[in-house]
Amino acid sequence: MICNFVRLCLDAYDYAYSAGTIFCMSGDSIYMDYFSVLGPIDPQVQNKEGKWVAALGYLDKVNEYIEKAKAGNLTNVEFAILKDFDLAELRSFEQARDLTIDLLKKWLVKYKFKNWTKHKNGQDVTIKEKEERAAKIAEHLSDNNDWKSHGRPINIEALKELKLKIEDYSDKTELRSKIRDYYETMSDYVRLKGFPIFIHDRIFL
Repeated sequence: MICNFVRLCLDAYDYAYSAGTIFCMSGDSIYMDYFSVLGPIDPQVQNKEGKWVAALGYLDKVNEYIEKAKAGNLTNVEFAILKDFDLAELRSFEQARDLTIDLLKKWLVKYKFKNWTKHKNGQDVTIKEKEERAAKIAEHLSDNNDWKSHGRPINIEALKELKLKIEDYSDKTELRSKIRDYYETMSDYVRLKGFPIFIHDRIFL
């Protein structure tokens, strides 16, 4: 899967955030150039008012208040805010977070890592090692304290630091041209049809 091809959000262009990042992890390979970015896997969920909010932001703030309460530093204002949180709503946020992490770990092992069979020293790669690598990547991509923002762009260099193999086509002029032509054609089609979501697979030709 090429991250440029994933269009899961309105106005997405040359990037795949959150759900788009997870979809990229379900591909055998991830192709990016110097301009492409992924994003943190911070699920967007609907609150009681029907507004889309970042689940991790709510959970981080609640955990912050809980830790302050344990230390005896919680202010009256913070207590009032914490008291008004809906426990069922918070649980749904936790479930959304856990689902995104579970999917990423599962798909990395099943697809992205399926051809990762040997270490550089020639030793076989075990399933446990794949699962551990996938877990570390998932935990890091879902760590709001690292990325600070749902819209934080994560480029090739940052992804490679996570030990995630990326196929960089920045210097492959012909391939870049073909990908760009495809993407622009697909984007025009999506805008023409007014699709809020569009995923091109082998069945749709």
